[in-house]
Amino acid sequence: MIAQVIAQEVPELVRKLILACTGPAGGEGIKNVSRLSHLDTVRALFTLQGPKQFLFTRPAGGRRAGKRFLARLKEPTHDQDKAISLTSYFAQLKAIHRWGLAHPQGLSVIHQPVLVVNGESDRMVPTKNSFELARRLPNADLVVCPDAGHGGIFQFHEQFVAEALDFLER
Repeated sequence: MIAQVIAQEVPELVRKLILACTGPAGGEGIKNVSRLSHLDTVRALFTLQGPKQFLFTRPAGGRRAGKRFLARLKEPTHDQDKAISLTSYFAQLKAIHRWGLAHPQGLSVIHQPVLVVNGESDRMVPTKNSFELARRLPNADLVVCPDAGHGGIFQFHEQFVAEALDFLER
């Protein structure tokens, strides 16, 4: 969401843009991200699963890929990012909620090449928002990952990386 604002307000800073699992300001269902996140967190507590299992890996056919993604998160790594604090988490949810309530913005001023990517079954930021972004951006390509949810770029990271590299090399 911030990337869209930067591309609009300071376009000279952006040569190409990849917008993954996001939508335009005021996009359908975006204001519900906080509610979905809270509900899935409670659901995770009752089922003894991690909330990401519900938030990111929902489509039935993509569950195996989702479980592989969740397993990769547990792999030991060097210089790993710190876990998000609760303060930051709630600030992020508040910002997303405000974005979902915002008035639509004129995206036609973004003339840079844009790759819009999402899973076909994104419940957090409904996939129709990706179609709307691609429609409203004058120089956009759209990639919808079949059998993927909000975390489609993580569930099917090999496909996403190949698409992203191809886009960036063009």
